[in-house]
Amino acid sequence: MHNPGHRFQAQDRLADGAQYIGGRLTKGTSGRTHAVVNPATGEEVYTYELAGTADVDAAVAAARAAFPGWAGTTPGERSDALHRFAAVLAERAEEFAQAESLQCGKPLKLTREFDVPGTIDNTAFFAGAARHLQGQSAGEYSGDHTSYVRREPIGVVGSIAPWNYPLQMAAWKILPAIAAGNTIVLKPAELTPLTSLLFAEAATHAGIPDGVVNIVTGLGKEAGEHLVGHPDVAMTSFTGSTAVGKRVAEIATSTVKRLHLELGGKAPFLVFDDADLEAAVHGAVAGSLINTGQDCTAATRAYVQRPLYEAFVERTGALMASVRVGDPFAPGTDLGPLISHAQRDRVAGFVERARGYARVVTGGEVPQGELKSGAYYAPTLVADAGQDSEIVQAEIFGPVLVVLPFDTDEEGIALANDTPYGLAASAWTRDVYRANRATREIKAGCVWVNDHIPIISEMPHGGYKASGFGKDMSAYSFEEYTQVKHVMFDNTAVARKDWHRTVFGDRP
Repeated sequence: MHNPGHRFQAQDRLADGAQYIGGRLTKGTSGRTHAVVNPATGEEVYTYELAGTADVDAAVAAARAAFPGWAGTTPGERSDALHRFAAVLAERAEEFAQAESLQCGKPLKLTREFDVPGTIDNTAFFAGAARHLQGQSAGEYSGDHTSYVRREPIGVVGSIAPWNYPLQMAAWKILPAIAAGNTIVLKPAELTPLTSLLFAEAATHAGIPDGVVNIVTGLGKEAGEHLVGHPDVAMTSFTGSTAVGKRVAEIATSTVKRLHLELGGKAPFLVFDDADLEAAVHGAVAGSLINTGQDCTAATRAYVQRPLYEAFVERTGALMASVRVGDPFAPGTDLGPLISHAQRDRVAGFVERARGYARVVTGGEVPQGELKSGAYYAPTLVADAGQDSEIVQAEIFGPVLVVLPFDTDEEGIALANDTPYGLAASAWTRDVYRANRATREIKAGCVWVNDHIPIISEMPHGGYKASGFGKDMSAYSFEEYTQVKHVMFDNTAVARKDWHRTVFGDRP
């Protein structure tokens, strides 16, 4: 096993606290502390003082004070700052990769090859997007009046990020907001604040002014709810469960905030009988086990047309059984632990209850031996569950894939749509007409064909139905963080007088 004494490299730099307000680190004022725990070993790697409502107030005040100056910069100036930001992140890539792996239990090869490069690419994308904040060209749409549309920053954005992709979620929320000229207060999950703090620190090192990016690390019930309800916060962006998203929406509505929600998912993986079986099997294993299944777009429900069903179950189970579970810092590890023992036990509970109505093909157990102290759970394949069963309908958020058969194309698509969620899906077929029908009829914000899970900075990410609304990444995300203003000019004094007479008569 990896050395249990592995140390968070930036711990000395974060000794002043886990709140980043106005360009400097401070300690929280809630009077309570919290430990960041390495889920692979159970070891505490960083302890900090939690934020209270006073810290949220201070962060919002810093963001509000910084807003006029930052909003007043040119798109080119913001773009230059974000290009410098991307360069700083690239220089510190290994530090970010190790910190993310340590606090989340992700295999280091995943953070090195996916999380950190993706974050740097996002930063570079929004550096370019900052120069393309466009309204609508001027035109005469009403007599002698000229109209045009401005896109303007909204103000202070209050964002809440989850624990499954702390670095990337911080980037997805901070980058489009500040590229558009807003300032931001981000509350990361209290389990995983490290890379969000390092991200804000890197922004300062890149020359982004103090107060533009602020981090408050506290509990959702205290710091999170206070941030969402704060009267000086003009927009709330939240990523997390649908249940908590409903609470966020309820609080945000009281102050009529702009709201952006990326919520739960239960992604279907639809395999038609003409699909490349081996490709689908490998796609199912990779798509369901990414980040130990703690991904709202992970493949969780595989629907396989009956002629391929038994072969798919057999081969997927065998491939899952070969996945190497272990120390995230070991080069050969494919799958790390879940975020915590509580999450592992929650996942195990779903599988144990399913044994009464379904077949556990492989996995379904907590590894023993040298992995016993970590929050590990074996990759698990469940077959023959009913469509209405808990394990098919509920978001498990762990390394569990459920496989069900279907007969007709219509039935498969109907089953794929038969949950409250609509974040992502995939269809596996060699028939372009089937693919076109599936991408048209599946109700999800992203539908992959013959692949599952890849994302790119240029294209949007966001859901339908109970998976929320609003987009991350892409130009669509950039627009989420702007407000539209119509500007109208009267081109002639005569027109003004004629309008006056029309409305008020010939009075002086």
